[in-house]
Amino acid sequence: MDELSADSLLKELRAVDAERARRAADPALAARVQALKAWQQRRFATTYADLLAHPRYEAATRFFLQELYGPGDYRQRDAQFARVVPTLTRLFPAEVVDTVAKLARLHALSEHLDTRMADHLLAPDITPADYAIAWRACGEPASRQQQIDLTMAVGESLDRLTRKPLLRQTLKLMRGPAQMAGLGALQHFLETGFDTFRAMRGATEFLATVRQREEALARDLFGA
Repeated sequence: MDELSADSLLKELRAVDAERARRAADPALAARVQALKAWQQRRFATTYADLLAHPRYEAATRFFLQELYGPGDYRQRDAQFARVVPTLTRLFPAEVVDTVAKLARLHALSEHLDTRMADHLLAPDITPADYAIAWRACGEPASRQQQIDLTMAVGESLDRLTRKPLLRQTLKLMRGPAQMAGLGALQHFLETGFDTFRAMRGATEFLATVRQREEALARDLFGA
């Protein structure tokens, strides 16, 4: 990753911080954003109920549900991104840093879109009709496609990492230094993602299913 790319990612993370500051100053907006995130997580669980019930895909689906679609507080992880990305990290291999960079871009974009949608919600009590109206009012179809593409890119990167036999041992050896460096949340994400995708024994079908359903949902919402 070059210096320009690192600067761009830091700018995205600062934009997330600015949105958090805006939400902190507007409790009603913050409540709508949190309700929106929870609604989207429930929607994901419903859309992929079959994968959650599938022995091969359950863990990966739950990983997406918690790490990419959840309403959790990722401030600690974001702060760690900001430390890792611009320094190209002396701890993590280059291919791991690339995965982190993709996740940072996805997170920044998702936070932006969530705030935009929350601006068009009247209350935290969200119905499917409310969600569809806010989605269309928010617009940004290119950003929605990029959000899907980045989600796929994160999954594909994790899948590629599982094909490197020595990387899991490297991650294990990095656990102590990462904790000492204050990168524990990031280390946890990488180890969990690696183990989850390795256990799936190939992510092609899983990721193709997610892409197909998410793109179909976006088309339906824009066309409603």
